Amino acid sequence: MEKLVIKDLCAEVEGNQILKGVNLTINKGETLALLGPNGHGKSTLLAVLMGNPRYKVTSGSIEYDGKDLLSLKVDERSKAGLFLAFQNPAEIPGVVSADFFKGAINAHRDNKIKLFEFYKKLEDTCKEVNLPFDMVNRNLNDGFSGGEKKRNEILQLLLLNPDIAMLDEIDSGLDVDAINIVSKCINAQKESKNTGFLIISHYARLFELVKPDRAAVMINGRIVEEGDASLISKIDNEGYEWIEKELGILIKKEETNKPMNKVSIGVCATKEVIKDVK
Repeated sequence: MEKLVIKDLCAEVEGNQILKGVNLTINKGETLALLGPNGHGKSTLLAVLMGNPRYKVTSGSIEYDGKDLLSLKVDERSKAGLFLAFQNPAEIPGVVSADFFKGAINAHRDNKIKLFEFYKKLEDTCKEVNLPFDMVNRNLNDGFSGGEKKRNEILQLLLLNPDIAMLDEIDSGLDVDAINIVSKCINAQKESKNTGFLIISHYARLFELVKPDRAAVMINGRIVEEGDASLISKIDNEGYEWIEKELGILIKKEETNKPMNKVSIGVCATKEVIKDVK
């Protein structure tokens, strides 16, 4: 069975150490929810796994299907079966979406996909993610809404059929209908292709729909707790305060003054209502 094994992984960006000894295993065919407060290393972990050159691995190892993942370039990791859906997909003027999709598919095949097969597959997949087919003739993500960009990431996932897909807040910016579409695609991909998922989200709604097999909590650049899906409910109801009380781990505060406009996993809704009343 293909699996991604992370051992004692430490990584930094611009001289700042973010990951401080991450240990985690992701198996093909399972869905793992990655939880934790903002600014504690979740997105950094996904970027390191995919090979973002901004992040420097200082120690530890990552093995995928018995191979040293750190020795592979970004495109080689993709061809090996990894996929990353970005939290903030970039707009790329001058690159037509259909050309990008076709090039990506061909990069994963020994023989180039035939034109009729490609457009039939692309048309069917656009219907799955509820994107108008004519959008494939536009530049990649250029002028797309936030929700369209996120569904465009899922479109790429379905076209490439990875073994393990990493989704970084794929539900942020989506309305209820779009979240239902995205979750339906995730479930179908898992069932039909046995794709494994590593999903970051701050909101319980997506997890209620995709029903993760396991959950892991990242605090201060480390995985501090793992368990089944009940861990998601515990954090949704109690926040992260119990980690300090039960595990004795001091949670470093995120250095941001951005206002919270939604009640998310890790924040007790009752407390937020009380604060608003005050």
